[in-house]
Amino acid sequence: MKVDSLVQDFLAQKKIAVVGVSDKRETGCNLAYDNFKKNGYQVYAVNPRIGTFKGETCYPDLKSVPEKPDAVFILANPKVTEQIVQQCVDLGIKHVWMHCMMGTKPGLAAGMTSVSPAAVEMCKANGIEIIPGSCPNQFLTPDFGHGMMRGLWRLLGFLNVAN
Repeated sequence: MKVDSLVQDFLAQKKIAVVGVSDKRETGCNLAYDNFKKNGYQVYAVNPRIGTFKGETCYPDLKSVPEKPDAVFILANPKVTEQIVQQCVDLGIKHVWMHCMMGTKPGLAAGMTSVSPAAVEMCKANGIEIIPGSCPNQFLTPDFGHGMMRGLWRLLGFLNVAN
C-alpha cells in the first residue's frame, strides 16, 4: 500500500498530538509541530521533561492533553513509541504516525527511527491506522530538503507500507 492514502487520512484529522518536541535543540519533531500549526491544525506538544513549548503547555503524556487528539505523530525512541501507542489504545485514538528518516522500509535506519515493530503490531491489533515511517514534513508544505526526500523515497519505493 502506498503511504499517500494513509497520509491523506492522517492529515484529515484536526487535533494532533506531537510527541517528542524538544526545548534543547531544533528537531524534525519541532518542525512538524510548527508545520501542523501553520496548516491550521490544533496541535498539542507532548514531552514529559518540559512544561511549556513555544509558549504553550507541553503535556507529559497523551492522557494529560485536555481534549482527546484525533491523531498522534511520534518522533521518539522506539521504546517510548510503544508506551505512546498503549496510551492511544487506552484513549481510543485511531491514527498514529511513527517518524523514520528513511521512509517506511523496515530496518533501513535503525538509529534514526521511532518505529517499533511491537508498537506497529499493537496498532494493527487495535484497529489503529498506522504510518510506520516517513515524516509529515515531507507532506505539509515541504521545504526543499523534505520535498527532495519525498521524491527520492517514492522513486526508490521507500514509501510503500506493508499490510
